[in-house]
Amino acid sequence: MNAALDAGTGLKAYMQAIGRGARAAARVLARAETAAKNRALAAMAAAIRARSGELLAANRRDVEQARSSGQNAAFLDRLALDADSVEAMARGLESIAALPDPVGAITDLRRQPSGIEVGRMRVPLGVIGIVYESRPDVTADAAGLCVKAGNACILRGGSEAQASNQAIAACVTSGLTAAGLPAAAVQMVETSDRAAVGELITMTEYVDIIVPRGGRGLIERLARESRIPMIKHLDGVCHVYIDGAADPDMAVRIADNAKTQRYGTCNTMETLLVA
Repeated sequence: MNAALDAGTGLKAYMQAIGRGARAAARVLARAETAAKNRALAAMAAAIRARSGELLAANRRDVEQARSSGQNAAFLDRLALDADSVEAMARGLESIAALPDPVGAITDLRRQPSGIEVGRMRVPLGVIGIVYESRPDVTADAAGLCVKAGNACILRGGSEAQASNQAIAACVTSGLTAAGLPAAAVQMVETSDRAAVGELITMTEYVDIIVPRGGRGLIERLARESRIPMIKHLDGVCHVYIDGAADPDMAVRIADNAKTQRYGTCNTMETLLVA
């Protein structure tokens, strides 16, 4: 459960409480059995389906507010959910549950001249802070991936999607609780105050890595101000490459889908290369 932010709780104390909860939950999640994590993911998916009407109602409020504030069509496209995208969130969580558990996997095992074997074991990072903008489906994706990998996460979505994000986060919390995992393993920052991001990216005692998803302004600000290691992107151009030996009909379908399925997403094709 999130720490409460009210008139008697300052922003810094609120964020510190979230951080403490995440750190404690990360210790539990790092030791969690694969079956428990998969049960949590399945329960999250079930809750999203069961509460589809609530999610869509919350999203309609966000979209109407964004439209009233003059946001453009591409922004509204990224923000909007429908029955298909809600189902896609649920299926995405189930797909994550079906993946092999990365925790404890050993790679690059080599026998040394001394006779001992040395390799690399995958272990959870700890607490991941994820800062993103207008796409509410990121809430489910980020929560699911972090839980499967044994990491707690603190999510700070865009203020434009606040109602949607909170509704999805409630489904995530329900799934964690149903599986007997700590609710604080996934926490949504419930204030739109931009200063909350400043607190999150400097809480070195609680947060191990920051992952930003958004535009240039967000990435540059976090890169400049964060005191925590960051996995980030900045500028990129999405290419589709068609080899000279490719099937022409398939190539046309792929290129058309890459550009026209959705115009406003970050993986929409920008450059077509034909050999």
